[in-house]
Amino acid sequence: MEDHKISRKKFLGLGAAATGAALFSGIGGNAVAQVLPEENKTALNEYLLINVRLEDGFEYNDKNEVIATKTALYNIHIANGKIKSITTTKPALKLKTVDAKGLLMLPGLRDMHIHIDKTYYGSGTWNAAPRKGYTVKDMITLEQKLIPQLLPDSQHKAEEAIKLMQSQGSYFARCQCNIDPVSGLKSLEHLQAALEKNKDSFGSEIVAFPQHGILYSQCEPLLREAAKMGIDFIGGLDPTNVDGNMEKSLDVMFQIALDNNKGVDIHLHESIPSGKAAIEYMIKKTEENKQLQGKTYISHGFALAKMDPKDLEKIAEQMGNLGIGVVSGIPIGKTIMPIPTLKKYGVKLMTGTDSIVDHWQPFGTCDMLEKAKLCAQLYGWTDEYNLSRSLHIATKDEILPLNDAGSRVWPAVDNEANFILVKASCSAEAVARLPKREGVFYKGRKIAGDIS
Repeated sequence: MEDHKISRKKFLGLGAAATGAALFSGIGGNAVAQVLPEENKTALNEYLLINVRLEDGFEYNDKNEVIATKTALYNIHIANGKIKSITTTKPALKLKTVDAKGLLMLPGLRDMHIHIDKTYYGSGTWNAAPRKGYTVKDMITLEQKLIPQLLPDSQHKAEEAIKLMQSQGSYFARCQCNIDPVSGLKSLEHLQAALEKNKDSFGSEIVAFPQHGILYSQCEPLLREAAKMGIDFIGGLDPTNVDGNMEKSLDVMFQIALDNNKGVDIHLHESIPSGKAAIEYMIKKTEENKQLQGKTYISHGFALAKMDPKDLEKIAEQMGNLGIGVVSGIPIGKTIMPIPTLKKYGVKLMTGTDSIVDHWQPFGTCDMLEKAKLCAQLYGWTDEYNLSRSLHIATKDEILPLNDAGSRVWPAVDNEANFILVKASCSAEAVARLPKREGVFYKGRKIAGDIS
């Protein structure tokens, strides 16, 4: 994964300095009204964000219950994409200022499971066509007919989806990309072109995803080609229900990842017993291969929601110890993912849109703050403290402004300046009320919002 970040993103990003004059291009006319003298051109990469609201701690009642969140206004010095200082007084620096006008600053959001390589979004037309069948294999058959229709303008639609994610506060996405006999490597090429075009304003990872099954569609050679094309993760799909041979399917997925020093991120829709067996086998393989520890993820993982509580506790503890993460779309209905139990054992938790508007479902909004709200609603987190905690599923490394004890841990000096600005008194209110993203910043640069 690190090789890819250097070759495709970091190296190409070296040209970003040449576009430094565009740093405040989206912040509004006032932000670019002054042309800096030649000797101060470096200041284009730094500025002061003044009057920004940060969380300072919790307020408690006489029963030691959190009843409110304390905040105060600060001035933040941002330079070269990082936070350089956080003060209550304005630093004695002759820099451009951006007035946050009391808006609350929260960590930037990350959409960690999304398919933008095969979406209708951005086509300009609404499409909620009936699904022809409901099993994964039925959908594979449908995709084999639809992919040729979606491919010609898939790059444009991916670019439009990136804009949507940015407007909702996401500065980063883990993009699932079809690798299948119908599209070959074209979906990947188009997705990479879209991400490359937006490399200065949006971060990304790519999962080479065998949507039609590794064994079922005989796409192992294609996956091995994709692994050489600058992707980050090798995917898999329902090794029993689709591929028909759980161990062989998972062995191929893991071996490609090991051979190419990639992570693993599998779509596992299967319930018990087959889904449980697959998770147990993945635990075994991850334990045997240290290279995969901290780099293995289960997307969906519906079997976790169906397990006996004792089995779940054991498996969650093993996953937490091995760094196996879960990426959940937070489904509603009969399948309620056991997020509290996974969290209890330190399982890495992330969320994502999955689909925006496509042949799978039309409901995705790309709003990770909404996913945090859905978590709070599903698990009854209605109080100030637990509402504030629910934000963890939408941020990098589950970071929150305040830790569980109420001490501020974000933002901090030397943090990368990825954040959003919203009209809210605290993170609990932001989760409950879903305010508009007034400003979205990636490495200190504004990428969406109306703040000026």
